[in-house]
Amino acid sequence: MPKGYLVANIRVQNKEKFAAFSGMAGPIIESHGGKVLARGPNAERHEGDLKGIVMMIEFDSLNTARKFYLSNEYQAAKAIRDECSETDLMLIEGT
Repeated sequence: MPKGYLVANIRVQNKEKFAAFSGMAGPIIESHGGKVLARGPNAERHEGDLKGIVMMIEFDSLNTARKFYLSNEYQAAKAIRDECSETDLMLIEGT
């Protein structure tokens, strides 16, 4: 079965609140079997003008990634993230 991936670009406006979000999100990711493959603000950008933190998380399947994203626990953390950042977030199935 193909893996599932969450890919996000996050533009943080309030670092303190974002730290609270990160502290909540990490254990939730782990509890859904997620593995952070890449995270950081230093993505080598060749096209487009998006700035921010790029994050890539691998899950066992796209369905597992969806369950993580839609879980009550993550939605509570997301509410905090929404207060302190702008985010582009996608779920995609691996090949």
